Amino acid sequence: MTKSNTLGELKKSGYTSRPIKTEIRENLIKKIQAKENPFPGILGYEDSVIPDTERALLSRHNILFLGLRGQAKTRMARQMVELLDEYIPVVAGSEINDDPFNPISRYATDLIAEKGDGTPIAWLHRSQRYGEKLATPDVSVADLIGDIDPIKAANLKLSFADERVLHYGIIPRSNRSIFVINELPDLQARIQVSLFNILEEGDLQIRGFKLRLPLDVLFVFTANPEDYTNRGSIVTPLKDRIESQILTHYPKSIETALHITSQEAAIIPEQDKLVEVSDLVKRLIEQVAFEARDSELVDKKSGVSARLTIAAYENAVSAAERRAIINGEAHTQVWLSDLSGIIPSITGKIELVYEGEQEGPFQVAYNLLEKAIRTQFVQYFPNPETLKKRKGKEPAAENPYKAIIAWFDGGHSLELFLETKDADKIQMLYKVNGLHALVKKYFHAASEKENALLMELVLHGLSAYSLISKKVIDGKIAFKDLMGSMLSSGSEHYGEDDFDEEDYN
Repeated sequence: MTKSNTLGELKKSGYTSRPIKTEIRENLIKKIQAKENPFPGILGYEDSVIPDTERALLSRHNILFLGLRGQAKTRMARQMVELLDEYIPVVAGSEINDDPFNPISRYATDLIAEKGDGTPIAWLHRSQRYGEKLATPDVSVADLIGDIDPIKAANLKLSFADERVLHYGIIPRSNRSIFVINELPDLQARIQVSLFNILEEGDLQIRGFKLRLPLDVLFVFTANPEDYTNRGSIVTPLKDRIESQILTHYPKSIETALHITSQEAAIIPEQDKLVEVSDLVKRLIEQVAFEARDSELVDKKSGVSARLTIAAYENAVSAAERRAIINGEAHTQVWLSDLSGIIPSITGKIELVYEGEQEGPFQVAYNLLEKAIRTQFVQYFPNPETLKKRKGKEPAAENPYKAIIAWFDGGHSLELFLETKDADKIQMLYKVNGLHALVKKYFHAASEKENALLMELVLHGLSAYSLISKKVIDGKIAFKDLMGSMLSSGSEHYGEDDFDEEDYN
């Protein structure tokens, strides 16, 4: 539409103003009818959070997104901006985006009374109709609602009793916009109380001024359930005024998690060209987060953000890139040995319970990686547990790992340095008797590099199932027979992989 410059031109154009919730509702209906996704890039919520949000917006509700960290709560709120009209008219110079047809501020009403149809009009883009505030204990009523501005009073030579000396807070300035308060329970109870009438009646109370400002705002709040016990709570009357509470969640499947990480990971073109990441490695990285969410050593109330796998994926690529740069290789792939580089991404993204703190963050992270390998290993090869003889039951099936285990039991060992060239690593893997034959048996169409990666997986998998030993030390991974490793370990715990924390510092 043509952008009018004055109130008179706007009237002649036939423009009709709408409350923001009606505006969003009608634009959402158009998207639903056109089979368009109103929340592009939000994965895993297609049958849960997105339909709930659409219903809330159709009902013209204020919304509370309740969920653990890293569940795209704020991202959902930010994408609602795309449901707004591209431009709306406002009274030029208004601090609170006054609607020219329904002015609510003293400034706008006085200006329209003075200039009538000649009142200047400005146009506000949808990107400017979004306000966001992180709730912290130091947030004040003045920040959100407003206060008396003594400088304005002095400049205009007005008394403090004059409404024109008021300085509006961030909420009035978000009139006709979407306003988001993140981590709502962190907001002090007395500050939450100040939101009551805004949500219900549109009244503002500023230093004795009782202003009747029917603000036109869509409020979106976010909160973490853990905040209710650790830092505060949402006061009941405020929660009662938020019409829709929507529960968010983590990805329910590896497939969804893979798509999220692929979409969000910041891999630059040079890395993408240099480093190849197999589906196997991607699944191992995602499995780490699933293991962490089920671990008794990780605080489930705090949650395990999707940012863990995103950062881990980026670190895995960088570990392979660094190795390729050192060796002067033009192309490489992420090996399982490169996953030692994701340990810092894990330790920084999980909160441990007391037992986990006693274990140590590095050891917990390493164990989560080992559990991920153990879980994913049986998706590619037979489960070693089912091959063991059980007392009183039928004998175990033929063990496909027999030749490999026998090779290590015969006194052989394999040491894979973390910075070994690809060609050298492949050559070393072929030394293990029966390893290549096993992979070809189950993956006969795999390429040489795919074979080598699967051969490496077999070694890590057998270690995870305590059929051979693995020790990470001095920049290398040493695979040996289990009994020999026990005898040389002295007082160490048998049946567990050796772990040297220094290699991850």
